[in-house]
Amino acid sequence: MSASPRPAPRKLAIVLFNLGGPDRPEAVRPFLENLFTDPAILRVPGFIRPLLGKFIAARRTKAASENYAIIGGKSPLLELTVAQAQALEAALARETPGGQTPGEEVPGWQANIRCFVAMRYWHPFADAAAKQVRDWGAEEVLLLPLYPQYSTTTTGSSVEDWMAACARIGMDLPTRTLCCWHSDDGFARATAAIVRRAYDEARAALPAATRLRILFSAHGLPESIVKAGDPYQWQVEQSVGAIIHHLGIEELDHGICYQSRVTPQKWIGPSTEMALEQAAKDGVAVLVHPVAFVSEHSETLVELDVEYKELAHKLGLKGYFRVPAQNSDPAFIGALAELVRRAQNGGRTLCSFAGARQCPKVHGDCPHAKAPRQQQAAA
Repeated sequence: MSASPRPAPRKLAIVLFNLGGPDRPEAVRPFLENLFTDPAILRVPGFIRPLLGKFIAARRTKAASENYAIIGGKSPLLELTVAQAQALEAALARETPGGQTPGEEVPGWQANIRCFVAMRYWHPFADAAAKQVRDWGAEEVLLLPLYPQYSTTTTGSSVEDWMAACARIGMDLPTRTLCCWHSDDGFARATAAIVRRAYDEARAALPAATRLRILFSAHGLPESIVKAGDPYQWQVEQSVGAIIHHLGIEELDHGICYQSRVTPQKWIGPSTEMALEQAAKDGVAVLVHPVAFVSEHSETLVELDVEYKELAHKLGLKGYFRVPAQNSDPAFIGALAELVRRAQNGGRTLCSFAGARQCPKVHGDCPHAKAPRQQQAAA
């Protein structure tokens, strides 16, 4: 007697969050206005924010436009994120649900998982993505930020934006949120493999006597945000520790630094500029890894590949190299697929890569610290 067929799983929409970027030169200013009028970014009284945000955007438009002109007048982030979504969807479709034989056809399995992209500051916005999720007929949602480390300025802002978009169209689906995956083993292994390839190539290009230092460069934050309880800096440090563990290089020369300062107040440090100056003083070559970015965009293609490379040359560094972002690296996509599987099977509506809260209690802006206990339990 043959077994009864396994029912197809509920239709799962996986929503990938990312920053977004201008898709043409004319979009640079409105993109910047969206960025600098976000309450999570510009933390000033609400009645001041629209005017001040637009003023900052206007002041930065010329320089930003020149940067985007270097890479073709637009950001490549949307295309790269869509490619990641497609690769993740394909990876999940290749997995077999419990009780099935690998390679066995499971009716409806592939059709019941779909990835959507919601950008925070330029198209496709959360409103468009939410309508796509609704029109597809999703029965449940998993929010997957493409920011390994949680910050109120990135994942936190994107989640709030998504919830508001859902409310505007009256969509209320069972939703799980993966808040962070900063030192997930699969992510760390996949990233370490990319870093190790770049390290070996840089090492081969240098004289044997020249020391090579890895600089793990992350996007910076104002120090006030971190002191207020944002866990981002702590999570960056956890990412670096996990990657170094999997690199397995004895007595590795490395450091953590922060780039992309955009406001005059004090930011967390040391800055990437300061780290390069120190490397020049120490007489070492550097290999820069963008530890908080998993896709190429202006901060990697312009800031790291052009501006900091020029600075390294002026400082007389013995060598300047850069680790590529993960993009759609198969091992990285495999790590994302495993994160999705664990989040779906973990029984929590709010989860870290390890399930429960990972941040020390001092980080009061960890989302687990603010979510009611019932929201963290299984729905």
